[in-house]
Amino acid sequence: MTYACRIDDVPLGEGRVVTLDGQRIAVFRAAGGWYALDAACPHMGGPLADGIVCDRAVICPLHDRRYDLQTGEPLGAGDPVAVHAVEVRGDQVFVRVSTREAVAA
Repeated sequence: MTYACRIDDVPLGEGRVVTLDGQRIAVFRAAGGWYALDAACPHMGGPLADGIVCDRAVICPLHDRRYDLQTGEPLGAGDPVAVHAVEVRGDQVFVRVSTREAVAA
């Protein structure tokens, strides 16, 4: 696990981009917990961290593609986005960067 940010760095219902192991990762703080996906939407590279977070999904701000934050699966048509395991320790957020696509967090 690699340190990603402090819990106060990501407001509830939002995402932020961090660079870990040379990869841009979008870290999300949703009502259901913490999630991490690759930062770019697999459809056209949209910035997922800037998307709307609702329940356990994020909506890409470019073309309204929805992705499940836990599995990375598209909620509709399209390819999945890679997910990364997240662990909160005290007030710090850690992420284990995965090289596989659509791995459950």
